[in-house]
Amino acid sequence: MDQAFRLHAPVMLPCDANCSVVRDAVVDVGADGRLGYVGPASNAPELSAGVAVRELSGILLPGLINTHAHSPMTVLRGMGGDLPLMSWLQDVIWPAEGRLDGDDVRAGMRLGALEMLRHGVTTSVEMYFYGEPMVESVLEVGSRMVLTPAVIAAPGWDRLGSWLHMTDQISAWIDADGLRFGPGERIELGYGPHSAYTLPAEALPVIAAEAKQRSALLHIHVAESLAEDAHLREEHGSVPLLLNSLGVFGGRVITAHSVHLSDVDIQLYAANGVGVGHCPGSNAKLASGIARLADLRRHGVPVGLGTDGPASNDDLDLWEEIQLSAMLARLAGSDAAALTAAQALLMATRDGAAAIGRHDIGTLAPGCWADLVHVDLDDPAFAAGIDVPSPQLLSNLVWAAGSRRVRDVWVAGDQVVAAGEATQVDRAAAAAEVHKVTRRLLDA
Repeated sequence: MDQAFRLHAPVMLPCDANCSVVRDAVVDVGADGRLGYVGPASNAPELSAGVAVRELSGILLPGLINTHAHSPMTVLRGMGGDLPLMSWLQDVIWPAEGRLDGDDVRAGMRLGALEMLRHGVTTSVEMYFYGEPMVESVLEVGSRMVLTPAVIAAPGWDRLGSWLHMTDQISAWIDADGLRFGPGERIELGYGPHSAYTLPAEALPVIAAEAKQRSALLHIHVAESLAEDAHLREEHGSVPLLLNSLGVFGGRVITAHSVHLSDVDIQLYAANGVGVGHCPGSNAKLASGIARLADLRRHGVPVGLGTDGPASNDDLDLWEEIQLSAMLARLAGSDAAALTAAQALLMATRDGAAAIGRHDIGTLAPGCWADLVHVDLDDPAFAAGIDVPSPQLLSNLVWAAGSRRVRDVWVAGDQVVAAGEATQVDRAAAAAEVHKVTRRLLDA
């Protein structure tokens, strides 16, 4: 973008620590794509000549953050949909992924990024392969991505090279292009060791050291299901204990799923600042279990929300994860107050940013990137209006409206969704490309 502007809305949710509700609010966006003044219109500074003001109905809030995704799997959506995790992964998904090339991944990521933007998800933390086509798709669509290219040493994956080769490629990419790059720093690079059960123990300290040296995020699956790592638990007590002993913790680390944790594991996470990408929808669909969300939060572990891949969820709507996280936490604790609407919303924004070690997204505050979502009021969820008490307004947004009233989205100040439709890419053409890939896989 090259011009500053101001947004004026009846309600703004900055997603600060208190999940404040600001009435009659303005948000100033600078020409650099970062936020200036954020707060009540009554205290807003005078605008310079020529700065446009856009009047919005409804609610303005930060872009949501999907802390664990494999979005190119839009091309695999629905495959093996009634299988448990390991059968689904080893018998259906991995063989299908073996037939994908870079163009297929580009098409899958393009459609996944579009799907997320239309739901108000501006940032996704991705673990997949063929990273350069993924970056091309994200920059084309205009969203934001933390890309942690997959590092894996499981049967059938040797076509990508050794785990050491994969790690060296990531390090060389970061050293060449920087940790963050692209317009509005839309791309961040990190490391994606798939899991302790798909890599030899000697790989994890090497990958962790490379990540720490570059202040990069390390993104790894941990304790998703009981069956996946039984041998590691028998030998080491738990996967978190193993990772800690290998020096994996201590830098920027997010562990996806983390369903089956002991008290000691949770304390270990808290002591080392380990984040969790909580994926309640995928965990439920694959019958992997219900994560100990209340215990994680009580110990101060930063927890964000993730969709997982669109072949194990099967959509990329983070508003559904907001609802499921609260519902399952309440069921698990037999406590209807275990997670409030406000707390669940913060998990998709501010807390998600904290879980990946970012402080420039997930909240509306001066200096942060102008990643913004506008939710309009044309829905029965808001029939009572927005002048209701703040807890009721948040409840109506989280429990009743969800993603269906997301109308406009900005990333680094660029409008990438207008009136519910993407502005940068033809959605029908993107869907047609995915259709071609999926048909080829099904006909093989």
